[in-house]
Amino acid sequence: MNISILGSTGSIGRQTLEALENLGYSATALAAHSSVDLLEAQIRQFRPNLAVAFDEAAALELKRRIGGICEVATGMDGLKQAASLPEADIVVNALMGNVGFLPTIAALEAGKRLALANKEVLVCGGEIIMPLAKSRGVEIIPIDSEHSAIFQCLQSSRHSRESGNPPTKIHITASGGPFRGRTLAEMGEITPEQALKHPNWSMGAKISVDSATLMNKGLEVIEAYHLFGLKPSQIEVLVHPQSIIHSMVEFADGQILAQLGAPDMRPAIQYALTHPARVSNPFNRLNFAIHNTLTFEPPDFKNFPCLGLAYEALAKGGLYPTVLNSANEAAVARFLDRQIKFLDIARIIESALSAYNQEDELNIENILKVEAWAKAYAERG
Repeated sequence: MNISILGSTGSIGRQTLEALENLGYSATALAAHSSVDLLEAQIRQFRPNLAVAFDEAAALELKRRIGGICEVATGMDGLKQAASLPEADIVVNALMGNVGFLPTIAALEAGKRLALANKEVLVCGGEIIMPLAKSRGVEIIPIDSEHSAIFQCLQSSRHSRESGNPPTKIHITASGGPFRGRTLAEMGEITPEQALKHPNWSMGAKISVDSATLMNKGLEVIEAYHLFGLKPSQIEVLVHPQSIIHSMVEFADGQILAQLGAPDMRPAIQYALTHPARVSNPFNRLNFAIHNTLTFEPPDFKNFPCLGLAYEALAKGGLYPTVLNSANEAAVARFLDRQIKFLDIARIIESALSAYNQEDELNIENILKVEAWAKAYAERG
């Protein structure tokens, strides 16, 4: 099995390579932004046919270092090439942000199974991506632990939409992040270092901050809306501090199926690569003697307003989720650069949503245009 990995030097990309080693699969393409040292090491270990450094200077340096080990490409054309290689059986999209949008379309148009961790693709363009996948007969298998859990719970044909017995509600679990239980007054002076200390998961900087604000859960709500075809009112966030139940699915008779596992992304990644088969692995196992308490509580919309803003953007539809996502990306970057305070993230996003009042058609061109507008707005706010 040949796998193209977009975002190979990020957290998900690195864990995907661990899964490939366990499975004995080949990495036919590796793509990153500009992490030349790590990408070079990955190339030397996995010997892909193609390597992509999105940054042109990084690509030139990478080509100088690796000689003729593999072809080197750059820019968006390089990402699209990696996403549509004829020899690739599965494309893993672990890119961050809307840079993953056009490569996703390239993968689907090439008929590739898509293992998706790049949630922004569906947040901003789910109404484009899902119909395209259906028209090409291509599977989109979610990698996020929450959506993988929902996907796994829905696998039984007895619970399929086609059988007339669809789910009535999805419960997406959230750890609550490092500041669960704090009030707005108590979060005024939070530092980036504090926001990056997630209690259960090891993640990249941006997604760690999103988890701290609960925006990550808001983006997951929008992603689930597109993946599973439910109404927003059927998608509920439930705070589960232990991160053992990754999500739950409820049916018409009130019965609930839950997927449980240790807080480890690698099993979800591996399942996306082997579905419908389950393959043994050396990853973390759930030990109920240790994880013997499971608790739940409703999310705190008042003190974590980003979650409510995500529901608001979903309700408005159109390009509002793009405004939400892009303003959040820019605001989080400013927070990590210490230009703004933690609570300013939600303030800037809310302001951007209020300022955007266009009724542009939802298409690729307008998604990219509105993304640029929202980013510029958030960088000024």
